[in-house]
Amino acid sequence: MGLINIVNMCSHLQNASRARLGLTSVPHTKYNLSLALALHRAGFLSFVTRGGTHPPDPATLSTFEPEPLTTANVARQRLWVGLKYNAGNGGEPVLARMTPLTTPKRAVTADLKKLERLARGLDAHPHRGLNLGESIMLTTDLGTLEIREAIERKVGGLLLCRVGP
Repeated sequence: MGLINIVNMCSHLQNASRARLGLTSVPHTKYNLSLALALHRAGFLSFVTRGGTHPPDPATLSTFEPEPLTTANVARQRLWVGLKYNAGNGGEPVLARMTPLTTPKRAVTADLKKLERLARGLDAHPHRGLNLGESIMLTTDLGTLEIREAIERKVGGLLLCRVGP
């Protein structure tokens, strides 16, 4: 399983956010893509697009068409993500902290009961409950979801990372 990619993506996005970068890239893998799309749906990223080794032009981002994926160029493909910052809060990053919960050596799963406790802010050993603005991303049979989406759909899964301001 590609959990090492998720761990690397967590540290990379946290470091890019602390460096106040507006645009950064991560390797194009299916795990990185599903996590990036879940972060985008949750409002932590401004955009997610596939591209080559050079970043897309920010002026033409809405009409940007990536080159088709082939076996010849698949190794060079990157996921370009846009990081968000609060304009009224001194430019504080929306995604300030991103810590992996599951590591390659230790997979952490949670059932629906445990997810409900975490979402309400209560501790569910060994994890502490969510604070304001925080979220937990998890992978389920339905794809990569934010914790509140998983509770709505009544599914548990593998806890990937904790994201917050």
